[in-house]
Amino acid sequence: MLEIKNLHKSYRDFKVLDGLYMTINKGDIYGFLGRNGCGKTTTMNIVCNIIPKDDGEIILGEDGTNNIKIGYLPESPALFGYMNGYEYLGYIAYCAGLREDVNRRIEAVLAITGMTEGAKRRIKGYSRGMNQRLGIAAAIINKPELLILDEPTSALDPEGRAEVMNIIRNLSDTGTTILLCTHILSDVERVANRIGILTGGRLAVEGSIEEILNNFGANSVEIQFTADDKETVEALYSSGAFTGVDYYEKTLLAVCGAENAESGMAEAMRILADRKAPVSGVRTARPTLEQVYLNINGGSWS
Repeated sequence: MLEIKNLHKSYRDFKVLDGLYMTINKGDIYGFLGRNGCGKTTTMNIVCNIIPKDDGEIILGEDGTNNIKIGYLPESPALFGYMNGYEYLGYIAYCAGLREDVNRRIEAVLAITGMTEGAKRRIKGYSRGMNQRLGIAAAIINKPELLILDEPTSALDPEGRAEVMNIIRNLSDTGTTILLCTHILSDVERVANRIGILTGGRLAVEGSIEEILNNFGANSVEIQFTADDKETVEALYSSGAFTGVDYYEKTLLAVCGAENAESGMAEAMRILADRKAPVSGVRTARPTLEQVYLNINGGSWS
């Protein structure tokens, strides 16, 4: 659905994209990840033809003709507070060139995003979650084949995030290909089937979540124990075998790469036995997307 080849973009002397290659297949929910300022929004704006590229190729559509419909929700969509939701979608539909069955299409996108009742109110009185849902409704008004979402759940509470994630899943189920850009990696892990991590103007990795977790993450051993003294926790930390200890939950996380899983767990058990700290459970914990992301980006979000 989208193929990017050797994409370059600079702002004066600052090179943002330096030979970016990226592929999104039809039907993907593609998680597009990276630090602030790494070029994610620049990439999306180039794909949407909002800003020009310096060099490279953007190929859209299964047949490569670039003749597809795109919907785009920017991080901060421009909504007109003096309008109600229905009026705003009518304006967007007109801008998108829709001239037939406009009211029917507006009703459809309001139902998809759960905004049928909210559309009767003035936008200036909307919550952040309602703004995001109306923004998604506007982005899909033209029945896009590729939907690009830039931080659609930022600043939302857990309930609002869950609502938006459900909308994304439902749109994917109806055949929409989705490019999802977000810093909330748990959301990506919940809905995306493929991801790309942008760093240094290029993708550091691209592939299915399973592939990336298997290739770039290490399993860990989680040992549940009881210890009320600070010295036990400090002994576990100072051994150097562990990624961290959550003292309040009485849980130890031991690094469990292939080369040190056995020795790390043995060391933990020795320390806990010496200090008579009862162990209540041991299990293998899979790596998370957050751990892989931080490994690739040198342990930094910003």
